[in-house]
This record gives sequence, structure tokens and C-alpha cells, in this order.
Amino acid sequence: MTAITPDLLTEIRSRFAQIDHCPQQGPRIFFENAGGALTLKSVVETSGRYAAIPDNQGRDNPGSKELVRTIDRAKADMRVLMNAPDGQFFVGESGTELLFRLIMNACLGSGAGVVLGSTLEHPATRSACGRWARIAGQRHVLVAHDHATGTVGTEAYAAAVTPDTRVATIIHTSPVTGMGVDVAAIAAAIRAVAPKCYIIVDGIQHAAHGRIDIDSYDVDGYVISPYKMFSRHGYGLAWISDRLTKLPHDALLDGPADNWELGTRDTGAYATLSDLAEYLDWLGGQISDATERRERIVAAGTAIHAQEKTLTDAMIHGTGNLAGLDAMPRVHIIGGSDNPAREGLVSLWVEGIDAAEVVARLNAARIRTHLRKPDHYSGNILDPLGLDGCVRVSMCHYNSLHEVAQFLAAMNEIAN
Repeated sequence: MTAITPDLLTEIRSRFAQIDHCPQQGPRIFFENAGGALTLKSVVETSGRYAAIPDNQGRDNPGSKELVRTIDRAKADMRVLMNAPDGQFFVGESGTELLFRLIMNACLGSGAGVVLGSTLEHPATRSACGRWARIAGQRHVLVAHDHATGTVGTEAYAAAVTPDTRVATIIHTSPVTGMGVDVAAIAAAIRAVAPKCYIIVDGIQHAAHGRIDIDSYDVDGYVISPYKMFSRHGYGLAWISDRLTKLPHDALLDGPADNWELGTRDTGAYATLSDLAEYLDWLGGQISDATERRERIVAAGTAIHAQEKTLTDAMIHGTGNLAGLDAMPRVHIIGGSDNPAREGLVSLWVEGIDAAEVVARLNAARIRTHLRKPDHYSGNILDPLGLDGCVRVSMCHYNSLHEVAQFLAAMNEIAN
């Protein structure tokens, strides 16, 4: 397998809308991928095409039958992309809404006991577990994450899991620290003590940054937000295991027992998932000789991870004659400079300058980043560090070393 070369990067960038410009701001560098990745041009085209279709699914006409084929094809594509031979995929309002729904049904259907999560998690899972554990008469236990590394290890879950753990949640990657966790190892530690526990994973931040391999995780739910994985806003995607499928859940009276979708969904949303699978298939074919589609998608994920490590290493340690963030005396990096769990994201603060001011100055330099505050989204990470804010700089594989260099030049001026 080969790395992403400069020529291939140019071709990759040509496939994304607004790669280096904003309709309002003009030319800009996009380092705000954790808030929503750039969108594939094919997704934009597909969305417009399906928005024009008046037909509904499940009717006896050619237009309707094609919509059903589109949905079936997208679900089959997701089985390959996420390596999920069993269970089912369905879409909902958003990733957050789907996490709430999966957690609600797991809590209500699993009996008295413990709901286990971690302080690293996004409020989508923490809030859902807190609410539904109370209603189900369960106890919500949070494993403390490591503030120094910005992640949570298998040993922390292993120390907290008990035989009466009924539901457990895992965040695959933190959207604040940018650090990933070993989902398979944590799930194994949980099952060693509570084998029938329902395990639900928030994969929203991780999805754009590397491989998804559901079959290897031994979990019961996995949720992503496609707008963070090169598709568009307006829907979320969930995978659930056969055993979670069978739990009592909201459904129409006398309707199909295993159906988890409520109402008619947007066929165009499903169709854009096929666009995503086709893109990763294409990318894997550019950097490997793999003959099987899953192998090409795995190769694409490996190349994406490697490209993003190149970018974050350059941002932290420097590139060309430009010093990296770790050489700027007033700049501090959440999770440390050398952290193998990092996935395409660097969160930082500058001594003596409010994080909001740093974001504003970068924006004036046409570099898009994001302010994270100690609110309900990020307080779990920032409060223990005593921070009133941080700057989140998030990259994807389509970003370039030249863009990183421009960012470092601007940061050097700000920090000095």
C-alpha cells in the first residue's frame, strides 16, 4: 500500500465541495472538521437529484421500486463499509437522536442494574444514560477518563464493570480531545464480567478518521452522523445487533416487528451513503492493489489515518522552517504533544490570550477553527483542567501540509 501522494491529494481535494473557500468568507483553510467535515461533490449532486422525486417508498410503480432499491443498496454498502454482516442499519433524525433511542430501549429492556459510561463521553450518551437509567430504576456509573492523556483506557472500565451491568456506552473518539479508545478491548473487558450487557458506541467523531470494523468490536449499537463523514446534515445512521433489534421499541401497531424506523425516511439520505462508500472504495483503489471492496475500504482507512497523523505531527512538531505548537512557549496542547491515541485533532490554549480571541484571530487570517467552552458539551474535559476554553483544530485527510504551515505561521504571530 502506498501513502497519499501530493498528486493524489490534489485529486482527493477536487472531489470535495468548498475545499478552500467559503461562500461568505472567500478563500479559507478548513480546520473545523470535527464540527462537520467537508461534503463530497457527489453527495451534493445526489441530494439535489433525490429532492426532486415525488414518489414514496413501498408503492407499486417504477419510481417507488427504484427508491426501495436505492435504500437496499445503501444498507448493503454500509455492511461492507463498517464490516457488519449481521444486525440492521437504519437512519434517524441525527446521531444524537439515535443514541438517545438506542440507550432508551436498552435501559428499559434490560432490568435493574448498572448503566456504565465514562466522563470522556459526549452529552449525547451521558444525558441519555442519566435520563433513562433513572426512569428504568438503574444506577448510572461514570468511569473517570485520564485528564493527562485525554482518553479512557480498558483498565478503567474493567475496574468499574460489575456482573449487574446491563448497559454500557463507549465513545470511540472524543470530539474535544481528539483521542480515540480501544473499543474492542473495552467491550471484551465488559463482557468478561457482564456477558449479556448491551454495549452502545458513539462513533460520530471517529467515523471520518479511520476504519470502522463493527464485527470485531462485539457491541450492540454503533451510531454515526454522516455530515461528519463527508455526507450532509439532516440525518444520523445507526447499526444495531440482532439482540438489540428484538428489544421492545417504538413501532406502529401491527407493523413489522423488527422495524426501528419511524415514518418515511429520505431516500436521498440513504443514497448519499452509497456515494460515501464509492469514494472510499475509489481511494482504496488508488493506494492499494486490493481486489475486494472491503479490502479497498480498509486500505483507504489506513491511508486516511496515516495522512492525518502526518498533518497532526507537522502541526505539533513543525514543518519546513516553521516551529510546531510544542515549540511555542505559551501554547499548551490537551492530551500532550506525543499521544498515539490522537485522531486528526489538536486542542490547545495560549497563555494570556482568551481562546475566543485566538479563534477570532485565526478566522481573520482565514483559518477556520472552533472555540470549545466549559459548557454542557465540553465542561467534562475542560473543567478538570481548569480551562475556560480551548481552540479545537480538526483536520481530515484532504487537508495539506501547506495549510498546516499557514496555520503555524499565524499561530506564531498570535502566541508571540
